[in-house]
Order: sequence, then structure tokens, then C-alpha cells
Amino acid sequence: MAITSTEARQQILDQLGVAIDQLALAVACLGEAHEQLDTASADRLEADLFRPVQRAYAQARRTHSAFARRSTLDGREFSSPSAGLASQGVKVFVERAVATAADADRKIAELQDSLLPVEAGDPELRAGLGETRSLLDPLEGAGRNFLRVLGR
Repeated sequence: MAITSTEARQQILDQLGVAIDQLALAVACLGEAHEQLDTASADRLEADLFRPVQRAYAQARRTHSAFARRSTLDGREFSSPSAGLASQGVKVFVERAVATAADADRKIAELQDSLLPVEAGDPELRAGLGETRSLLDPLEGAGRNFLRVLGR
């Protein structure tokens, strides 16, 4: 059964919204980890993990809102989720952030692979999705490196 262009555009917004929610959780987890670190480790976390995830989150939100506006569909508000209890510790927060950001990247990849963005005929959407994924690309390795030297 074929879907209308409006339904396809809404599906794009919904799928991208799921990825944005995941990125919001990653940002929250990294923020909580940052609060628990000494200054040198916090600076490294911020440079290697927090800033790239925050930039990807902002890029995905801009892509979402701009596409919704161009499609004359309702955008949505995104909330900041709780990272969880502080007692979980830095390692758990960083691992969760990296895993959640990787899930967001997979969601965006699935959206790109679906060809819905191509069928929507929106080059700005495709560029925004690609930029978001490029920001997320180095995170897994950066997370491993950060945890490898944590506490040393």
C-alpha cells in the first residue's frame, strides 16, 4: 500500500524525532558524568564526547524543525530526559551515552536507507541527516579511549 507524501514526511519527522530523543538522553548522561569528574577529566570528556553529541543533537533538531516548516507539518518540542541516579557513576553514564548515540546514528541510517528523504525531494533534509551522522561517527572510539584512561 502506497503512502501519501504527507504521510511520508510525517514518518520522516517521527523517525528523526526518535533519534533526537536518544541524543537528548546521551547529552543528559554526559552532563551527569561531567559533574562527577575532576577538572582535567571533565575537560577531556567535554571536548571528546559532550561537544560532539551536543552538536549532533542541535543539528538534528534544526534539521527536524526546518523540514517540518518546509513541509508545513507540525514540529515538536523535545524535552531533556533524566540521566538517572548519580550513584551509577561516570563509567555507566559514558557507556550509556555512547550506546544511545550509536542507536540514534542507526535510526538516522535506517531513515536514510529507507529512501524516504530522497522521495521527499528535500536536499536540505538529506544534508542535515548526513551532517548529524558525521558528528556521531567518532563517538564510539572516543568513548572507548575516554574510559580506557579514566582514573589514571
